[in-house]
Amino acid sequence: MRKRQKRLFAFFAAGKLFFNVVKTKKSVISSKKSIRSTPAPLKKGLTSSKIDDTSPDKQSSLYQGNPFIIPNYNRTYNNAKKAKIARDMLERYTGSHPSKFKKQIILTNFEYYIERFHSLVGSEKTRGSAMTVVHSDSADVSIVNFSIGSPMAALAIELLSVVEPTAVLFLGMCGGLHRSLRKGDFIVPTAAIRDEGASIHFMPRQVPALPTFKIQKFVSEMVVERGLDYRTGVIHTMDYRFWEFDEKFKAQLYEERSLGIDMETATLFVSGFASKVPIGALLLVSDLPLKRGGIKTKRSASSVFKTFTDIHLEIGIKSMSEIAEKGEHIRHYKW
Repeated sequence: MRKRQKRLFAFFAAGKLFFNVVKTKKSVISSKKSIRSTPAPLKKGLTSSKIDDTSPDKQSSLYQGNPFIIPNYNRTYNNAKKAKIARDMLERYTGSHPSKFKKQIILTNFEYYIERFHSLVGSEKTRGSAMTVVHSDSADVSIVNFSIGSPMAALAIELLSVVEPTAVLFLGMCGGLHRSLRKGDFIVPTAAIRDEGASIHFMPRQVPALPTFKIQKFVSEMVVERGLDYRTGVIHTMDYRFWEFDEKFKAQLYEERSLGIDMETATLFVSGFASKVPIGALLLVSDLPLKRGGIKTKRSASSVFKTFTDIHLEIGIKSMSEIAEKGEHIRHYKW
């Protein structure tokens, strides 16, 4: 019996010794990995004095000696090579040199908006391989048609980030989801649901898609000055067409109580925040897809363009022009 106890004691003692050795080795390996994973110092030409400490990455002196906060070299403001390519791509895609762009920029999905802007205040109009742009000297505003969808919205923001705009305003259209909405109503979005694929490459999924508050403030004031009403609420942004025939998806929309639905707003808000581009939106309700006969058609779309495009543009131009005239700091608003 005593021999058996001695054997068991020896067995457990040996096991404990082995466990301690393994634990020590793991500790050493872990410390080596942490040393290897310590971020490299700032790249040449990117000193802490050039980094805005109010950025979403909490940049500046916090980098120095802090292994947990590193500069985001994936953004144009921190990557000279990417910025150079972006400037070249902006000119190639729009047919306009970056120096021609105004500091106040309107984004649209529609060529008809480009034509009307050119007629109202435009001077120079160009078309590149993917986008159309008009620059207005009188209004001190540029307008860009980036086409449609989340990927193009993200691309437009990244390209325009090299211009370092003071303010960007998206004059888009959306489907009205709330039963009280009518075609021609204006929505000033307070947030957007990120049900698309592009924004995840700019910010983690848990980061909300929010506009720049001060731009929305200017826009809402311009709407009221015109004697018009506007609605505020959440926009559902997705990259899924023909959702109108998906009953499961529509049931989800009812549960969310979103005000409208589109394919760009959330992407613009998130990519704008990540790229240090102040961004807002004024959306026009173009159709009522949850109502009987409410899905947009060629005929109904034509009617919306002819009836509401000019007032939509006038509000956007006035908002951007006022921002230019006042010369206010837009990106970080103080009460």
